[in-house]
Amino acid sequence: MGKANFQLVLQTVNLVLGFMIWVIISSLISFIQTDIKLTPGQLSTVTAIPVILGSILRVPIGFWTNRYGARWLFTIGLLFLILPVYYISLADSFTDLIIGGLALGVGGALFSIGVTSLPKYYPKERHGFVNGIYGAGNIGTAFTSFSAPLLANAIGWRSTVQLFLILIVIFAVLTFIFGDKKEQTVRVSLTGQIKSVYKNYRLWFLCLFYFITFGSFVAFTVYLPAFLVNHFHLTKVDAGFRTAGFIVIATIMRPIGGFLADKFNPYLILIVIFNAITFAGFLLSFTPSLPIYTVGCILVAFCAGIGNGTIFKLVPLYFSKQAGIVNGIVAAMGGLGGFFPPIVLTILFNMTGHYAIGFMALSEFALAAAIIVTALYFLDKLQISNQVIESTAEGIMVTDLKGVIQRINPAFTAVTGYSKDEAIGNTPVILRSGKHDEAFYTKMWEDIRKNGSWQGEIWNKKKDGHIYLELLTISTIKDENDNPLNYVGMFNELR
Repeated sequence: MGKANFQLVLQTVNLVLGFMIWVIISSLISFIQTDIKLTPGQLSTVTAIPVILGSILRVPIGFWTNRYGARWLFTIGLLFLILPVYYISLADSFTDLIIGGLALGVGGALFSIGVTSLPKYYPKERHGFVNGIYGAGNIGTAFTSFSAPLLANAIGWRSTVQLFLILIVIFAVLTFIFGDKKEQTVRVSLTGQIKSVYKNYRLWFLCLFYFITFGSFVAFTVYLPAFLVNHFHLTKVDAGFRTAGFIVIATIMRPIGGFLADKFNPYLILIVIFNAITFAGFLLSFTPSLPIYTVGCILVAFCAGIGNGTIFKLVPLYFSKQAGIVNGIVAAMGGLGGFFPPIVLTILFNMTGHYAIGFMALSEFALAAAIIVTALYFLDKLQISNQVIESTAEGIMVTDLKGVIQRINPAFTAVTGYSKDEAIGNTPVILRSGKHDEAFYTKMWEDIRKNGSWQGEIWNKKKDGHIYLELLTISTIKDENDNPLNYVGMFNELR
């Protein structure tokens, strides 16, 4: 496991650096504005623009990781970031910030590499925790939010940006030297992978869930520095500290979310998370005082972190053979979830003079997600029940309260010879052998109605007329109010 843990550390550190670079503009926007004048609309666009490429590129990067391995993808990605970082340090216009910021998105897109590569090194029961540890690399945004304003105060924002070039070169070299040269790779076509997953409803629901959890994390990360300065009139350094605190909480909770998802049903965790985000969005929509606003933000940080870790437990669980492309798609939707809120909040503020509608939208999206997760939880339980029925060796027959057959399993057909089309809609009378009188059946149903079940040996007849002896158990299925719903018969052929 030493090799696996080393790759986990190396790839997590690379992600930390990628996220540090991803939020350079938003962390220094208050300083950048002193040199480059921006309107409120331009400000929200500039801070959100890195999210675009950081989202879109997650799909091909996840796919390429499966094909070429994490060593090459991290090395190339980090070296590419040298260009936009240096370009931004020389920027003197809104256009420069847009061009450089768009290319900075590669830093956020690096996320798809680890969530695709690292599960290969660990058993499934640890995937949630491992992806949670790796995902904690988004602490890089906190490092930048905390340190960049301090450095900018001391040496200026342009020199602060250029310091990142040193880190990029160092970690690109380390990754090229120590990255796993023998990582297991898979060569499949991109279109084939997409075709194999795009019709799966779970993929799009996971996208929605991550759109909300990671999207809220990114949105608050890129928007809080300017929002706290402009709305609550905090100092630039104080706003940076508070943003860093938000990021640290969300980051710490991410591996905890993965750990919890390894131990408990991930859907139950998400039900709690989305209900809590619903409340937090509702609280923030009232434009509260700074202390109450802080409580709302902290609640979002807790829930977003746990939710992010939990969701990436579900990806390899349902898509083990298409992990690369699915990780990319889900991660891309999460990134896009962070692009739209800052712009929407600015537009709504310009139209209404407050942020209430924007934060209420977060609440409503989270509420919808909570409802969907609840449905998926019960659907999963139903599918497990279906698999048990279909795969069990005993013959099973389900009837309604009138005795009409509603369902049978393959073992029923194997024993009796009756197919689904022939059995469903009929009654168990088709199986009667004629060896038992009416008193036998009357006594059997009296026991079922009195005790809820009956068990015994009974002679029945197959479709071909052959009479056989079976051990039959009939049970009553009841609802939570003890009202009978169905009867279930389970039998084994004795001779």
